Amino acid sequence: MKKLWTLCAALLSVVSVASAQVSTSPPKMSCCARPTAGANATEVFAMLATNEDFSGGHDAPLPYTYEGQGEMIEFKTTDGQSAKAFEIKSNVRSDKYLFVIHEWWGLNDYIKKEAATYANELKGVNIIALDLYDGQVASTPDEAGKLMQGVKTERAEAIIKGALLYAGPNAKVSSIGWCFGGGWSLQTALLAGPKAVGCVMYYGMPEKEVAKLKTLNTDVLGIFASQDKWINPEVVAQFQKDMAAAKKKVTIKSYDADHAFANPSNPKYSQKYSADAHAAALEYLRKNFKLKG
Repeated sequence: MKKLWTLCAALLSVVSVASAQVSTSPPKMSCCARPTAGANATEVFAMLATNEDFSGGHDAPLPYTYEGQGEMIEFKTTDGQSAKAFEIKSNVRSDKYLFVIHEWWGLNDYIKKEAATYANELKGVNIIALDLYDGQVASTPDEAGKLMQGVKTERAEAIIKGALLYAGPNAKVSSIGWCFGGGWSLQTALLAGPKAVGCVMYYGMPEKEVAKLKTLNTDVLGIFASQDKWINPEVVAQFQKDMAAAKKKVTIKSYDADHAFANPSNPKYSQKYSADAHAAALEYLRKNFKLKG
């Protein structure tokens, strides 16, 4: 109970004064309770980096070098700076784009490999793996936690907006991400406005403001783990309620697994569930991109 209290306290910004005065029976706190105004969903999730259980549940990625198709690109961002991303262009001219958003490790070679997998499976779609860490990549959980905590919302949004401008005015954009990137996948769909045609989020923190969810131009596929202590079933249930209140469609696939079950470098990796989730994501993206075959 003490660990749960500590974790939820890190996720929440305030506790009511009345509740704080009850010393004998502390109030039940939900990890899906709303944070104070000004702290968005991705910032709340970043607070988990201070939790030892969360950090300890992520083994450092094994050494890996990607040597396949694709190249690093640079584009202007809406804050007057520039950003880099890993791009694999479609072999035919296309306005369809899949934005791939990395985990808390950063844009490493594993993410480039994942981008290449989708490039091979989604013919006619341009793949862009965004770099929300501005070139920094972590090799240990401690480094990853610091990088995730260091992300400024305004900068991340400027990078995403810059990528949307790079894609062009006629772009049809879907997004996919895991963990840290799962939350930012949903934020990307929100920022994309009418360009958004799809959003897949793996065990990422959902947006909690119904007013924002009402602006979504696409449905959402949410992939979660029932054993996840952080993005837990209660958080997922609240997300479903919020999406219903916003009159938006969300499809939830929940697996009897733990957080980051789709990451091969994670000790809780499940090959079975990972394969099933990938198949579901692929089917969803093909449908939303209106791809043939």
